Amino acid sequence: MKKYIVLCAGLCAAMAFTSCKSSESAYKQAYLKAKQQEEQQQQQPVVQTQQPEANVVVPLEEKPATQTQVVDNSDNVKVTQERVSLISGSGLKNFSVVVGSFSLEANATGLQQQLKTAGYDAQIVKNEERNMYRVIATTFDTKEEASASRNDLQTKYAGAWLLYNAR
Repeated sequence: MKKYIVLCAGLCAAMAFTSCKSSESAYKQAYLKAKQQEEQQQQQPVVQTQQPEANVVVPLEEKPATQTQVVDNSDNVKVTQERVSLISGSGLKNFSVVVGSFSLEANATGLQQQLKTAGYDAQIVKNEERNMYRVIATTFDTKEEASASRNDLQTKYAGAWLLYNAR
């Protein structure tokens, strides 16, 4: 009985592998059709008319100044802007260094405890739009201080990044 089952399974596998083989003729037909179209395009005479080039001006999309926020980026350090709310910690300043993002608050709390044991004033914030908990190791008023802290933290936490709280 086992011999028949093994024989049938082998036969089914062989049929499956051979039935999925694409035919060479289909590729050849597609190649010939593409070659034929290419030749037709080359045979068509190129008609050049001399018309003055017109400059096309695309209208700009206008936004009120209240919707535009400029964050200084003179040092080319990428800063992500998000609206976050404080879940656990002493409070945020303008720029923060995020060392972890989690969809579960329990995971964020675990990393926060590790950071606190390492001597950081770690905090947890939540981005409601993305439903993500961000673990913040340090927070600063200036981008330069936050950038320097991020560079130090990247040795331990490779994915560390800067967050600007959009309040």
